Amino acid sequence: MSELSRIGVAIDAGLLDKFDRLIAQRGYTNRSEAFRDLIRDELVEKAWESPDSHVVGTVTLVYDHHVRLLSEKLTGIQHDFHHSILSTLHVHLDHDNCLEVLVLRGRASEVRKVADALISTKGVKHGRLTITSSGAELK
Repeated sequence: MSELSRIGVAIDAGLLDKFDRLIAQRGYTNRSEAFRDLIRDELVEKAWESPDSHVVGTVTLVYDHHVRLLSEKLTGIQHDFHHSILSTLHVHLDHDNCLEVLVLRGRASEVRKVADALISTKGVKHGRLTITSSGAELK
């Protein structure tokens, strides 16, 4: 682990109380780790704003598999971007609806392109891209 630095932060007592309750609900044992996670989250978000940064991510889709040719369209898009897709998970939610989760890796611009193509496909009820870091550059 790298050398630790200590800092002082002035925070309004009411805000600090709310923060303490939040981090307790999330299971943090101390403020330091919660602050570190907040900082890491912002650094990861800033990093994937750059189109050339290398990221990993997930695309989550919910769709009605009865929609004409939708499954074929989604599969075709996945084959078009096979080099970016590490894994997929398909779940039958009920008689009509499916959940599909794709794990992606690559340049941020390419990961976004794959996600946009999938999410915007006619018949997809809901889709979301979540991007994160591979963790290599985070301490």
